[in-house]
Amino acid sequence: MNLSSHGDGNSKKPPTVVCYICGREFGTKSIGIHEPQCLEKWKSENSRLPTGQRRPLPKKVDRQGMGLVEANKLAWKSSQDQLVPCPNCGRRFLPDRLEVHKRSCCKEMAQTDETGQWYATFVVGSMVRNQ
Repeated sequence: MNLSSHGDGNSKKPPTVVCYICGREFGTKSIGIHEPQCLEKWKSENSRLPTGQRRPLPKKVDRQGMGLVEANKLAWKSSQDQLVPCPNCGRRFLPDRLEVHKRSCCKEMAQTDETGQWYATFVVGSMVRNQ
């Protein structure tokens, strides 16, 4: 996501607003519809997590007095704080995507190199880096 090009007046696209919960971009008129629905989904998913993995309610970014780019950066950071780490490889996902990821991730395949960069060694012996 290129937050620096949104709402700077030079872009031909209409300005977008980042959801503080999921990190997706929406038009200025759509965000008010999306956020309450996204928060309900978040609450539902959070309640299904084991007690020790449940997260505090995300805090809505107070956009008053700041520019769109700055507000979007704060909203993006807030959305990234909602990600849950995979118990096998440590990569972070939204809870509904973590379940899908865990089906194909196992401890024997998930590793990190000396820099902490995640990679997976597959049965055929190849190595793929997480981009």
